[in-house]
Parts: sequence; structure tokens; C-alpha cells
Amino acid sequence: MAYVVGHRGAAGVMPENTLKGFRYAIDLGVDYVECDVHLTRDGHLVVIHDETVDRTTNGTGRVRDLDLAAIRSLDAGEGERIPTLDEVLDTIRGRTKLLCELKGEGVEDAAVDAVLARDMAADVIFTSFHMDRIARVKRRDGRLRVGAIFWDPEEEDIRRAADLGACGVGIHYRNLCLRLVDVAHDLGLDVRAWNPDTLHEQQAMIALGADGVSTNRPDILLRYLREQGMRG
Repeated sequence: MAYVVGHRGAAGVMPENTLKGFRYAIDLGVDYVECDVHLTRDGHLVVIHDETVDRTTNGTGRVRDLDLAAIRSLDAGEGERIPTLDEVLDTIRGRTKLLCELKGEGVEDAAVDAVLARDMAADVIFTSFHMDRIARVKRRDGRLRVGAIFWDPEEEDIRRAADLGACGVGIHYRNLCLRLVDVAHDLGLDVRAWNPDTLHEQQAMIALGADGVSTNRPDILLRYLREQGMRG
């Protein structure tokens, strides 16, 4: 049975990367939520996808040029604030697990510190498109779980992820195929398809043998899985 990841919480339904979105996804019954982290000017980890606040808030500017107080003053949708990684970890504790994408430059150590301080290493997988970032996490502590993200990988990319100690790979659903699934599985890697948001696309990923599906519409996928008797 494929596991379900709420991408940026449930970005197709709720304001993305907000506590409201994460709680909504958790209440749906997702197996993981996914978030993105950047560092503020004053060194705090905040959960936002873009390098700037322009698209997802009522503010403007680069995250790394703003301090935490300025970031927290912004409306991230429906009155929600941009959360810190600490707040997200507290929200998921004991309820689901987290895919933490290392989006901003230089976030690796701060993200690892936040997770280890809460003794939540078993609840988090650190992910990135940048192989050097997941390699840095593994150097910090080989027991930490990391995953590589790809848009359209070659077989060699997947092998490199395995060599770095990744437990899995995320591949954009439009580029996932049986060959890549087989390559990853032969290397002992978990395969996650991201981000099919229609039921037809989600069903196609399950048919390809994806171990998990990350989606902005976890509500659609979970409803289908329950109708098929594949979830409680």
C-alpha cells in the first residue's frame, strides 16, 4: 500500500507550509507531511518554499534578508503566519512523520540541530535536490535518514543517491517510469512520486509501483484508498 505525503501540508486545499495546512493533512490521516526550510537574517529556521515571501504572503523581500519578527508579521494566507521548524516539529510529534526539504542555502546544521534537540530523528527524513546537502546531514550523524529529490533523473543519479546513504528518492510524477522504479528498488531505495494532484495521476503512480505519493491533494488520494479498502 502506498504511503501518502501531504505536500507543504495540503497546498491544494490550505495555505501552503502553514500550521493550519499541516493540521488539516494530519487530520486527514497522511503518513507524512512535507515542508521546506529557509534561514532568516537572524538565523532562525522558518518553513516556506520560496526564497522570497512575495508569492505566499502579503509581504515582499528575500527570506534571508528579513529577521524573524518581520517574517512573523506577515499573513501567509487565511490569517496564518509563517511557522518555524520548531513549531512544525511540535505539531507533528506523535501524530505523523515529516519530510523536511532543505530548501535554503546553509540550513543543514540548523535543521539537524532542531530535530536532534527534540529527539525526533526517527520522525524526520531530510530531503533535497542538492546532493551536497544530504551528504552533509549524513556526515553529521549517519543514523539520520535522508532522501534525494529529482525532476528527471538518470539511472546514475539514483545510484549516487544510494551511495550517499539515501533511504529513498522522490521523482516528479511526469518522469517516473517502471525502469526508474526498478533501478531504485534494486538499490534498496524507496520511491516517492511527486506531485500528482488528480486521482487519475495518483492511480497511475500506484500502478507504477511507487512506494509513496506526495501530493497537494492528499484528500483525493486518501478518499480513494479508503474506498478501495486500502486504508482504515
